Amino acid sequence: MPTTTGARARRAPASSEATPAEPVLKWAGGKSRILHELVPRLPRPSQWTGRYFEPFVGGAAVFLHLRPRRAVLSDVNPELVHLYTTIRDEVEALIEDLGRHTYDRQYYYAVRALDPAELPPIERASRMIFLNRTCFNGLWRVNRRGQFNVPFGRYANPTLCPEDRLRAMSAALAETEIRHADFERAVAGARRGDFVYFDPPYVPLTKTANFTSYAAGSFGLKDQERLAALFTALGRRGVRCMLSNSDTPLVRELYAGHHIDQILAPRAISRDPDNRRPVAEVVVRNY
Repeated sequence: MPTTTGARARRAPASSEATPAEPVLKWAGGKSRILHELVPRLPRPSQWTGRYFEPFVGGAAVFLHLRPRRAVLSDVNPELVHLYTTIRDEVEALIEDLGRHTYDRQYYYAVRALDPAELPPIERASRMIFLNRTCFNGLWRVNRRGQFNVPFGRYANPTLCPEDRLRAMSAALAETEIRHADFERAVAGARRGDFVYFDPPYVPLTKTANFTSYAAGSFGLKDQERLAALFTALGRRGVRCMLSNSDTPLVRELYAGHHIDQILAPRAISRDPDNRRPVAEVVVRNY
């Protein structure tokens, strides 16, 4: 999928009076619940005068909170990139199409079985929102062939079309560049004065806690090492970087020499309430 930029007329920079924007998707590891930990650790205004980059955009909670004037969002998940491009450019058509979906187990599996690559663009984006809002815990997971395989979720009355959030997100994305790209390529043009927030698939705490398959393939040790090397290299170029990850010996080793803060973050993936207790994460900064 090619790099895309907004096709709308230019708008005024976001302000404190802009309509608040919240994530449209329920995203495993989303940052809405720990914004209070992340925001105080952002660079000071004098340290960040350029663009905002988020190479693992996920639910986009940090971007939506910041509403930066210039931003580059990217991900390797083609469905996610397509969805955000559609929200930016064709939000009303997307809202209309979402109205045809229904919360039903049999219907869910029929939609899940569809090949998104064969769907019209609006229906493809609509499918992702529907599946995300009706699957188990909002988890987005694919198999090695890139096929979404999360089971049906049980909810009392799920909101299938969050109109207000969609329109607010569309406004926030209006001038944003959206890329389907690996994290290295996504920030290749970052320079002094820019700020990059990395929220990669986390290093698993246990062998059974690996929820990294948001796109075909996985994010393994070599990718974590490659990311850590890039984090350091960007700092040498004067690019401010912040990163979230699990608090493990490996992560602390990879980012030794940078500022590392431990925080506690809620988790809501396990079926067992005892496994939903807050877990330790780290916020790493090169400034």
